[in-house]
Amino acid sequence: MKTRVTRRVALAIGTAGLFTAPAARAQAWPSRPVTVIMPFSAGGGTDLLARALAQHLGETLGQQFVVDNRSGAGGNIGGAVVARAAPDGYTILFGTPGPLANNKLIYRNLPFDPEQAFAPVVLIAKSPLVVAAKASLPVGSIREMVAYAKANPGKLTVGVPGNGTLGHITALLLEKELGISLTSVPYRGTADVVKDLLGGQIDLAMDFLPSYVPLAHEGKIRALAVTTAQRSSDLADVETVQEAGFRGFEASAWYALAAPAGTPNEIVERLNAATNAFLGSARGQEAIAKLSMQAVGGTPAELRAFIAAELRKWAPVVREANIAL
Repeated sequence: MKTRVTRRVALAIGTAGLFTAPAARAQAWPSRPVTVIMPFSAGGGTDLLARALAQHLGETLGQQFVVDNRSGAGGNIGGAVVARAAPDGYTILFGTPGPLANNKLIYRNLPFDPEQAFAPVVLIAKSPLVVAAKASLPVGSIREMVAYAKANPGKLTVGVPGNGTLGHITALLLEKELGISLTSVPYRGTADVVKDLLGGQIDLAMDFLPSYVPLAHEGKIRALAVTTAQRSSDLADVETVQEAGFRGFEASAWYALAAPAGTPNEIVERLNAATNAFLGSARGQEAIAKLSMQAVGGTPAELRAFIAAELRKWAPVVREANIAL
């Protein structure tokens, strides 16, 4: 998959040099290692992207950026760590739709409001979700899966990377739109979903695409459909849910960097510029392409607007499906 450098990435790279003379507190930052909270378990595509970015940030900003996996509760455990952290730039979140947006719609007792708790830094990348099946399941397409599920109501299990994650609510939406019944099995991240799908403990997975591309190419699992409006170039022969006849069905995973609310703008800007530089670099483009993602980049304001739009899109879906945790 060729990773395209967007215009806003190029603009952000061009402004990177403007952040060399802000307030003294930002000039002094970072003076010690920075913790990057990853709210899911190690080993998945999201974790790999976080580690590639952390290495670049460390080399660019002169201090080590340490990825700390705090999985559980659909990303809320890790999100809460950052929400409670001092707004000094030494604890930041590598977030996904759950802790940065959708969990607000799903969890009744969410310990933080993502729109209030975090200072958006940058939208890093997007990717489709995939409906994947274990190799032994006798279905080769999403249509065949629907027929099998209707003939065996409630018997198919679908692994998702956590309660309330985008994979979870997309699986629930898939059930509703396709008129089938599945049994959702929440895990503490993608790595555990993949392990049990390969082992045959679950029948299906609804999860972020990157970790499943090589497994599909090797024939170890079967990709039945992707959830975006267009096909993924990494799985060009795999149809979209819409192409299977379910018009209007669309969902995409995304990855973003955020800091605790109140983090000085100068620090946010330095993180933003360094991340955009990563996305525009050969190393960044290679890392994004290997993970079957598309680089986005841009400004903190653009990320804030994007999150607001995601909440507007998913709120009626969650309400209609009566999804609550």
